Amino acid sequence: MQFGLTDEQRMIVDTTRAFVEAELYPHELAVERSGHLPLELIRDIQKKAIDAGLYAANMPAEVGGAGLDTLSWLLYERELGRANYALHWTCVARPSNILLAGTPEQRERYLMPCIRGETWDCLAMTEPGAGSDLRGMKASARQEPGGDWVLNGTKHFISHADLAGFTIAFMATGEETTPKGVKKKITAFFVDKGTKGFTIRDGYRNVSHRGYTNAVLEFDDCRVPAANVLGAPHKGFDVANAWLGATRLQVASTCLGRADRALHLAISYAAQRHQFGQSIGKFQGVSFKLADMAMELKAAELLTWEAAWKFDEGSVTEADMSMAKLKATEVLAMVADEAIQVHGGMGLMDELPLERIWRDARVERIWEGTSEIQRHIISRELLRAQGG
Repeated sequence: MQFGLTDEQRMIVDTTRAFVEAELYPHELAVERSGHLPLELIRDIQKKAIDAGLYAANMPAEVGGAGLDTLSWLLYERELGRANYALHWTCVARPSNILLAGTPEQRERYLMPCIRGETWDCLAMTEPGAGSDLRGMKASARQEPGGDWVLNGTKHFISHADLAGFTIAFMATGEETTPKGVKKKITAFFVDKGTKGFTIRDGYRNVSHRGYTNAVLEFDDCRVPAANVLGAPHKGFDVANAWLGATRLQVASTCLGRADRALHLAISYAAQRHQFGQSIGKFQGVSFKLADMAMELKAAELLTWEAAWKFDEGSVTEADMSMAKLKATEVLAMVADEAIQVHGGMGLMDELPLERIWRDARVERIWEGTSEIQRHIISRELLRAQGG
């Protein structure tokens, strides 16, 4: 594993950071205070991102993306992660990799419009009563004699479903007996906005990521053709496991960007703020905070970059990705909190981005698998190596 960045990776970092600072930072305060991201602003920044080659950069080159290796992609994600989440996720969209699992016809219908910036995708897994237990989902689909599927049930916490032109809905489609008991079979379906029986309702007001919406999706005898199955019937988990694993590394990387921004704000303030005749950074109570913040952030970076390197080498494990996600999200929480402490009361004012980074940090330990789920994955892998 090489620790130095290539010239191309440095260019990706520099280009993305310059774009974030010039095109996203100026709009953060307005989005934070209003909780709203206007469509005209989205389209304006989106066009600039497309012109800069930053839009859908996570996609392979053969479908119009940047064709980045995993580490380069995560370096790009870290730079985007410095900004308000709604701004970077919506205006510089990265379509879900699961769209690559589609047939040629599905790719043309669903993937390519997302890459061109004509629409957005959203994934619908989480339910009010299921949470982390996806096998416990109640929403279901049944296949009728003619081949169509009929979907019923409710999903919630579905990110940016109000903007998305379609959803990929995961539904229970039967049961199977396994060594661990009876488990539900899951199938993934493309469901277009406007399909009869498919309703999108406003979601919940969230303390994190203002401007980045969530929604409740309701399926009431919603009929879709067999051609809308993503992957094979009853193999929805196989599709998700094959294509969504790296999302934990994506979360880790965006957290690293925000943590790095908070750390540098704290360092700058500690160097410039004077109390009792000297900069506050010279007081041990502050200087030790800065040292610990920097050390923990470096550890989180190394875990994430190692997992990215192993991902491309084909040797990454579930524990590798869980360690990166767990460490980065918990380090972000610590760095954000300590950065505010260094700033004192000013750190809680929205004139600075710290209170936003602090609020936004909370959800990262919940979505894409809670910290407890990540620890379960890590410990399970450790025990399995010993036959446990």
